[in-house]
Amino acid sequence: MTTRLTIALIYGSGREGRFADTVAGWLEPELAGFSHYDIVRIDAAELAFTPGGLDEASAALVESRISQADAFLIVTPEYNHAYPAALKAIIDSCFRPWHAKPVAFVSYGGISGGLRAVEQLRLVFAELHAVTIRETVSLAHAWTQFDPAGNPFRPGILNGQLAMLMSRLAWWAHALKTARIATRYDEVAA
Repeated sequence: MTTRLTIALIYGSGREGRFADTVAGWLEPELAGFSHYDIVRIDAAELAFTPGGLDEASAALVESRISQADAFLIVTPEYNHAYPAALKAIIDSCFRPWHAKPVAFVSYGGISGGLRAVEQLRLVFAELHAVTIRETVSLAHAWTQFDPAGNPFRPGILNGQLAMLMSRLAWWAHALKTARIATRYDEVAA
């Protein structure tokens, strides 16, 4: 398939000193190598939060980028066996723009590599009528997998996992985009 896809790369952590920058620092140049994607970025560290979620301007920005995306790639840590509150605020900032679009995960953390956070996110995205991709790039003890400059010690393994994940994400993105063009998702149950 040669149709270009827009993928929203979502940084799920907004913490100061976050490891997401190292993971995304490896990921973004790799994604650039897949020339048939346009990447838009949603970074929790660049958004403004209120006690109830995102402020108005940040919510509008996030909704716009989610609306234009054909698929999502979420970089998420696992904090205390769960995903970050900043990511939840991003997800909850809108509802319909997530519908009938695929979501993939690059997770990181301690021994579980962020997989407990991913499993919780699968439940959330099911409620949003989004399709989560089975393949996940999971970085157990992530801080031991990169050198001080942010280069992975085993790039072949990570790049192979990423290639599989992106192939599946693209397949779902094309299939669901075709379906959304043929019939608006909101009209299916109307």
